[in-house]
Amino acid sequence: PAPGVSLRLCSTGGAPGGINKPVIERIIRVDHAGEYGANRIYAGQMAVLGRSSVGPVIQQMWNQEKDHLKKFNDLMVAYRVRPTVLLPFWNVAGFVLGAGSALLGRKGAMACTVAVEESISDHYNSQIRTLVEEDPEKYKELLQIIKQFRDDEREHHDIGLEHDAE
Repeated sequence: PAPGVSLRLCSTGGAPGGINKPVIERIIRVDHAGEYGANRIYAGQMAVLGRSSVGPVIQQMWNQEKDHLKKFNDLMVAYRVRPTVLLPFWNVAGFVLGAGSALLGRKGAMACTVAVEESISDHYNSQIRTLVEEDPEKYKELLQIIKQFRDDEREHHDIGLEHDAE
């Protein structure tokens, strides 16, 4: 390089800090896809119920999902993870699921929220177990993120139940 120009080296070999790159890539890719899908579900629900009495509740949950997606977008760049090839599918399917459940009314939208958030929470718990078994100290930051997002998803689940999902 020219004098005064720094060269950023990137390795094609081992992952930084000895992380298990295939595991981390899978977790980040799957979680990014899930958060992307959740955003599309809430977009569909807001398209139908945004002006109803439950609109602000849906918007509040959607705002958290937007934060989750942003974080996973950042993690994809930081860990050099490619997104799933299924994003176009999640784009359409998520919106259709959200709008379709909302067309059933507030209870339908909240039942969808409860089912989806319960599944995501279980999925995050499985990832937490995997990372703890690998090395909890090595994956401390990622564990903290996943635990926080899992707690947010549980909160959304409970909000759905409070709004007559059953």
